[in-house]
Amino acid sequence: MSAIPEVVTTVRSELFGPSRRATTIGLLLLISMVAFEAMGVGTAMPALVADLGALSLYAWPFVAFMAAGVFGTVLGGRWCDLAGPRLPLVASPVLFGAGLTMAGTATGMAQLLEGRVLQGLGAGTLTVAVYVLISVVYLERTRPAIFGLMSSAWVLPSLIGPPLAGVVTERLSWHWVFLGLVPVVVLAVGLVVPTVRRLGPPDPVRDTKPRQRGLVLAALGAAAGVSALSWAAQRPSASAAAVAGIALVALLASTRRLLPDGVFRARRGVATVVAARGLLAGVFLTANSYLPLILTSTHHWTLAAAGIPLAVGSLGWSAGAAWQGHHPALARHRLLRIGFILLTAGDAGLLLVAGAWGTPWLALPLWGVAGIGMGLGYSAVSFLLLQQSGPGEVGFHSSAAQMSEQLTTATLIGAGGALLALLGSPAHALPVLLALLAGLGVLGATVASRTATTN
Repeated sequence: MSAIPEVVTTVRSELFGPSRRATTIGLLLLISMVAFEAMGVGTAMPALVADLGALSLYAWPFVAFMAAGVFGTVLGGRWCDLAGPRLPLVASPVLFGAGLTMAGTATGMAQLLEGRVLQGLGAGTLTVAVYVLISVVYLERTRPAIFGLMSSAWVLPSLIGPPLAGVVTERLSWHWVFLGLVPVVVLAVGLVVPTVRRLGPPDPVRDTKPRQRGLVLAALGAAAGVSALSWAAQRPSASAAAVAGIALVALLASTRRLLPDGVFRARRGVATVVAARGLLAGVFLTANSYLPLILTSTHHWTLAAAGIPLAVGSLGWSAGAAWQGHHPALARHRLLRIGFILLTAGDAGLLLVAGAWGTPWLALPLWGVAGIGMGLGYSAVSFLLLQQSGPGEVGFHSSAAQMSEQLTTATLIGAGGALLALLGSPAHALPVLLALLAGLGVLGATVASRTATTN
């Protein structure tokens, strides 16, 4: 009976002992910084779009962020594999902060989108650098715990981010949802600098792996492709159809180079891990992006109230991640399947909320269930990704998983924008989107067992 407390004590000392404390705290602060932005912007988006543009532009701030994140992810992966995570861990939050400043001072949609591009570049590079840092610093037995802590870093942002963003938007302006995070960026950089200076040199075997050429060009093609698809989907015409065809060809050609072979066939191992990351994020984050619009437009909730289900979902995510962190012996592919099932149940349940006849308060428990599913599934995918990556592969595999998440989410959010443009009313368009997302969740649960290298 004393073994479990002993294991917990050992893990805690490895995370917060003298040699790891600064690294762990700096990492969690970086995650919290991104979390505050994600939670706040999602809540403020209805007011932001109403101020700067039409409802048909609702998807574009999300798409711009994620498309830019694709390029930042590839850049971060190559940078980390060649030179280690030290410089990316400092440069990426600085770039993120510059994007916050540009978006926060925007007086038109063009400048806002430029700021979102800078934020996406910074967040994409940062995410890969964090994963590479974990592979370098933390032992495998402590990784479930550190992934649980990373999800727990969303607790404070999820508790106060959405309602605070709603209050700030209603009482002051949506501009301060961006500008208010700039001091957090400054603090994060201040703590990270001494941390990364203590990191050792890059992986000495990184140069023994064959160099993959054309990744940056492929990333540009993927980012341009997903953006062009989103544009064409909202402008039904012959010219838009031609643009969509070209964009689809560019996107498919790019992803073949950016993702491990076998992703679209769900080949057993890391290929399906990468695919599962995209499905998880796409299903959850797309619904998360449109849920405030459902509650404000269809059910006339205030922005502050509409942010509460997002907080409940993030708390569920943190709770699920924390629970799995205390059970490192559980098979991660089984946790992933359970996560997909819970996420699909929560997403499909939102069909009872999305229509004008729906019951809006059901969004609270339903999104809590979906969040628990994300906490279990996302942490499982993160563990499996590092477990199945050899020396010199962590940067590429981490960037591939992040790109799978970004491309899937951007495409699905763009599909939601297309449905809004086509059907007009959120009460008509978003139930169709939710049904699509639920189907993708079922697909994820079906292939989850293939993330394990053996049966």
